Amino acid sequence: MTTVLGWRTCLMGLLLCMTMPVMADDERWVVLGGDIAETMVALGAADRLVGRDDTSLYPETVTHLPSVGYLRRLSAESVLSLKPDRILASGDAGPAETLEQLEAAGVAVEVIESPDKLASIPDKVRSVAETLGLEAQGRELVESLRDELDALATLPERPNLRAMFILSHGGMTPMVAGQHTAAQEMLETVGLDNAFAAMEGYKPVGAEALARQSPEVVLISRRGLEAMGGEEALWAMPGLDMTPAGGDRRLLVIDDQGLLGFGPRTPALLLELRERLDTLLMEDDSALVEREVPPWT
Repeated sequence: MTTVLGWRTCLMGLLLCMTMPVMADDERWVVLGGDIAETMVALGAADRLVGRDDTSLYPETVTHLPSVGYLRRLSAESVLSLKPDRILASGDAGPAETLEQLEAAGVAVEVIESPDKLASIPDKVRSVAETLGLEAQGRELVESLRDELDALATLPERPNLRAMFILSHGGMTPMVAGQHTAAQEMLETVGLDNAFAAMEGYKPVGAEALARQSPEVVLISRRGLEAMGGEEALWAMPGLDMTPAGGDRRLLVIDDQGLLGFGPRTPALLLELRERLDTLLMEDDSALVEREVPPWT
């Protein structure tokens, strides 16, 4: 009886090993998506990377890797030039034809699908960890995030305050975030009301709409503010001077990748944003200074 059970145990173990992916230490990985890159680094897998996309900007060491282009407009030729064995991509990576071409060329492509929701972060971390064969590190990282997620879930309610998030990149018309956006999730989490929640997605808005919705505070990324030409150019937006935010010049400059990417840094940065918001409302100028969460070591 013992012998039979022993053979069965060995056979089950052998079958399990045959179905599990085998990853060599010298495999060459390309990461596509800033949130996935941050998660790989947080799990201690930075040394596997040989390339990234343009949205993978944190930590700074990742930016030293060659880029294969913009996340949503990738070419198979650019990625294949780095001779990768495996690709770990966010669900936003594309176009789909490019990913299909990479698989046809013999590159293993793993896509991590995850909604832009705070609650999705632990599952995203676990999925990345499983793909990398780093389950123990994944459990440890999720556990380290638990206190921050719990703190966000129990933030005290604050008086209603209408806010707007401006999306701006070089060469494009600034747009405002509506519902079903990562910015909407960010605003709601820290207790802000999106002044443009009745709108879908990101859209440009005119002076009349700004005056009508009357946002009381403006949020914009550091890169977005620079793309607009600085703070004075921001306040010169038509109609913004007719809003409470423009009148009081209430502005919070944020790390868009950290806050809107929903990666491992996001919970800590959301807690920090809430602190900065509370300080700003107490008219402390230091709240306008963007602080950073220290990178992983």
